[in-house]
Amino acid sequence: MTVVDVVAGDLTLGPVLFNWSADRWRDFYFRIADEAPIETVILGEVVCFKRAPIFQSHMDQVADRLAAAGKTVVFATLAEVMSKQERALIAAACADGAHMIEANDASALLRLRGRPHHIGPFVNVYNEHTVAVLAAGGARNICLPPEAPAHTIDTLCPAAAALGVTIEVQVFGRMPLALSARCYHARANGRTKDSCQFVCENDPDGMKLQTLEEKPFLVVNGIQTMSSEYLNLAGELADLRRMGVTRFRLSPHTCDMVEVADVFRAALDGRLDAEATLARLEGLNLDAPFCNGFYFNKPGNTWVPVHSS
Repeated sequence: MTVVDVVAGDLTLGPVLFNWSADRWRDFYFRIADEAPIETVILGEVVCFKRAPIFQSHMDQVADRLAAAGKTVVFATLAEVMSKQERALIAAACADGAHMIEANDASALLRLRGRPHHIGPFVNVYNEHTVAVLAAGGARNICLPPEAPAHTIDTLCPAAAALGVTIEVQVFGRMPLALSARCYHARANGRTKDSCQFVCENDPDGMKLQTLEEKPFLVVNGIQTMSSEYLNLAGELADLRRMGVTRFRLSPHTCDMVEVADVFRAALDGRLDAEATLARLEGLNLDAPFCNGFYFNKPGNTWVPVHSS
């Protein structure tokens, strides 16, 4: 297995976190392969082990199409592991010696020890010691949790670089916040987790929640809690690059992700300034506003205007 050198400003497409139909999932990645200026694509089920078989029949075809288009394919592990079935999925993913694996749960680290791998945003990495421990185990890229503020990113980038590890930051999409043993989607629809009948498929961008005052609050995705707002760090790309971030993650949604990738690619290449980038992204007409509060050490659902401190 060879580790690909990363050119500053690589775009990564994270795994689809939602329950999409198999055909929709396949066609989404086919279009990414054919049209999107993305260097690395993460594939695999991260949230719910019951969803994994839904698109498994298309996995090889999608991976081959992406690779033929020059994309680097990385396979992700589950982010929460409790049952025998989930442990089996972890074992199967880590047994794949042909592809880079992204670990999203500590249970995968033992199986990946000593071989190059990536660390996903579901693993808590907040300090230099954690970076060093993960690097010693074989980690070559770490996607930081989305709640990491700028000063944390700025501290971890040089520590990682000294160990030959690249740092990745999510710059677009609803933020993963927490995972539960229970399925919110099933409970909200009067079902149990074991007999959910995949009701989460009715919310391809997550199920919106409101406060008692009927204000948007969070989004749930099966067992996962996410931000209602869409993270957007388009205005912070220059600062992130200055800190040493070399990979920028886009999290898939039902909006035009090729357009999202085109916009961020143009911004990273210097063909769009921060204001123009934001204007293009606002044209997506998403179902919720943007946020960037965590980056500025503020509540995560807030928005700090571009070039504001």
